[in-house]
Amino acid sequence: MTVAEQARSIAAAWSPPDAPPSWWLTAATFTAIAEDDELLSLAAAVPLDRLPPLVLSAALRFHLDERGPARLAAYYPRPGGGQPPPDEGFRPALQAFARSEASVLARLCREHRYQMNEVGRCLDVVPALAAIAAEDPRPLALVDLGTGAGLGLHLDRYHYTYRLPDGTESSAGDVRSPVRLSCSVRGRGRPPVLPRLPAVALRLGVDAEPLDLTDAATARWLAACVPPEVGAVTRFAAAVEVARAHPAPGLRGDLVELLPTVVEEVPPDTLLCLVDTYVHVFLPPERLSAFREAVARIGQVRDVEWISVDPLVPLGPAATGTVQGLKVPPTWLRDNRDGGVFGVIGRVNIRNGVRRGTVLGRAHPGAAWLEWTAAP
Repeated sequence: MTVAEQARSIAAAWSPPDAPPSWWLTAATFTAIAEDDELLSLAAAVPLDRLPPLVLSAALRFHLDERGPARLAAYYPRPGGGQPPPDEGFRPALQAFARSEASVLARLCREHRYQMNEVGRCLDVVPALAAIAAEDPRPLALVDLGTGAGLGLHLDRYHYTYRLPDGTESSAGDVRSPVRLSCSVRGRGRPPVLPRLPAVALRLGVDAEPLDLTDAATARWLAACVPPEVGAVTRFAAAVEVARAHPAPGLRGDLVELLPTVVEEVPPDTLLCLVDTYVHVFLPPERLSAFREAVARIGQVRDVEWISVDPLVPLGPAATGTVQGLKVPPTWLRDNRDGGVFGVIGRVNIRNGVRRGTVLGRAHPGAAWLEWTAAP
């Protein structure tokens, strides 16, 4: 997949026929990266496996806050505000900014990696946790793989609303939470939710580069990685405050190599629950295989759950399956081939050494919709 194809694929995910008006800026940004020579040249200098369009989009937003022109900055939403409307001036302004600040943008792309802390993806994980809780009463030892800033470690401190196809709503989580997450449910399946989420006895984040939210520059870069959509920037800002109020421990290192250490940290009377969202899709095939084998070895000595929300692999139109090695409906392969990026929600559970894998559903990468396919 080329850089331009990556950008077009991301733009397509944010511009379906039923896209809400607030998605226009995200779609327009990645369309510009795919089609404008200056922007495409900047992105092409980034290694393909680092997702160049996403890195460049974050660099643009980050630098815009420092010295960007007010007329371009006015297109971007602020937490708790509204989504500025589109007009024909955005793309020329973005192109002019990229030309004038090309050297700084190139440096930012070299120095940073993309860190998408989309807290809305907890909407995809919570139904999987509800399914686990219905089968196993043990409190969870929640291990967030590729945790970044650790926002996913606090999913029981957020409030969730699922808007069902029949017009009704289903809710879960902390009703007093400042983090309010919601999505539409597609299809016939109804995701299982519980008024109270399973008890979390231990929280542990694992990342090659854990991020410190108390560092102002780090927090600004993370904010720049959030899609410029008012709902996304608002929920990110609220989740950052929750994470700062409840610091959680983390481990720095390779996801595969650290798994034995993780097991040592988990009390024996808890259920080990590994969660990753849009992380394992970026592992090279040999590392992904090594991770699967590591989980299998853990399953020989204790019960384990692995919840994954990841695009199909290999990333791109030639994808054939999930990071957990699960098969998906042929229509999903076609949808992925046509450019509609989505995350597959999968569950692998091991009890007494016996492995079982289930595809639970799929979801929009920006947490706009969820399609639940697993049988109740």
